[in-house]
Amino acid sequence: MIPLGFLEGVSAMRSINIIDYEEAREIVSAILADVSAGGANTAVVAVVDPWGELIAFARMDGAPVSSVRIAMNKAYTAARERKASEEIGKKARHPEKGFEIDYFGDDRFTGWGGGVPVLRNGQVAGAVAVSGLPQVEDIRLATWAAAKLAG
Repeated sequence: MIPLGFLEGVSAMRSINIIDYEEAREIVSAILADVSAGGANTAVVAVVDPWGELIAFARMDGAPVSSVRIAMNKAYTAARERKASEEIGKKARHPEKGFEIDYFGDDRFTGWGGGVPVLRNGQVAGAVAVSGLPQVEDIRLATWAAAKLAG
């Protein structure tokens, strides 16, 4: 039996703000609409929770199969490392200024741009990633989406 006084002095539980499914679904739809309006059909979009686990996902009909895993890994990296996947890539390309990507011991980490964490009240609520477009466009869309989800 656990004595009732064992919780004395223990502070309240920490609450974590997490992107919910409806928010994730809406941002995926908004990104796909933007891509379609520009005449492309090759985007893959992934939205994940703070631990990098998938909440919502979409692959446009013209998207390469390889972009599926890449989008999920970009989002995973951004959520887990609490920074843009592009930043990880820059440090991995110049290990004297940062670190080797193998340092993480996680083969899901990637350094390609297009994965951006979503910050709410200073905490990571998840991440959004885009793949299948030119990297500058992946980054633009993911950055826009992360800002919208941040509120």
